[in-house]
Amino acid sequence: MRFKFAVLLAASFVLAQPSAHAADKLTIAATPVPHAEILEFIKPQLAKQGVDLQVKVFTDYVQPAVQVNEKRLDGNFFLHLPYLNEFKKGHKNDIEVPVAKVHVEPFAGYSVKHKTLKDLPAGATVAIPNDPSNSGRALLLLERHGLLKLKDSSNISATKKDIVANPKNLKFRELEAATLPRVLNQVDLALINTNYALEAKLNPVKDSLFIENGDSPYANLLVAREDNKNSEAIKKLAAALNSPEVKKFIEEKYKGAVVPAF
Repeated sequence: MRFKFAVLLAASFVLAQPSAHAADKLTIAATPVPHAEILEFIKPQLAKQGVDLQVKVFTDYVQPAVQVNEKRLDGNFFLHLPYLNEFKKGHKNDIEVPVAKVHVEPFAGYSVKHKTLKDLPAGATVAIPNDPSNSGRALLLLERHGLLKLKDSSNISATKKDIVANPKNLKFRELEAATLPRVLNQVDLALINTNYALEAKLNPVKDSLFIENGDSPYANLLVAREDNKNSEAIKKLAAALNSPEVKKFIEEKYKGAVVPAF
């Protein structure tokens, strides 16, 4: 009896101890394409390193940032630095911090009504994102292709009020970025973020009338909170996102529609 009791006691003691190999859980917000796809690709690699990566998918640009700021999530992977800076201006006590650059999604202009920019008529309707950083990005790209002139060509936060020349008298519709592919047949031209273009089966390289070049400052970031940015789990996630395996995955899967930034 004493032997059985000792065995049971030892067994209960072992069960009561936390596992030395218990995984660190990380919940990261991401938009579906390509961010969530990239995170899903590295999940097995992180699991081997003791990190249980949970990917929470969002289809908008606001809630992933809000929920990290509220400490409901450990981090997010969907935004670029200009967007983060603009978001911080409107949200006091924001605790989001960039951890690593991962990729660039070249911004592009699309049309189902016109085959070239030369076909764009006077008074054409152009749809652009309504968030400050991406609307500025759209206007700068339009200027680069000769469709308008801005007061300051280096101002990434430019608005319609900064347009000083509009030779085609373009009419602008500012819409939530996620809705832009759905209104493509209602406008003459739409400037669409690549993640939403890919979701809509649009290839930025093949289907756009024009596209950003490789010097874009809009690299998508892994973002964490100030209180967990130096955690081992976040460090492992950042390293995995900047690994040769991810670089190869991006290059082979997206074929130029998404470009590694590391």
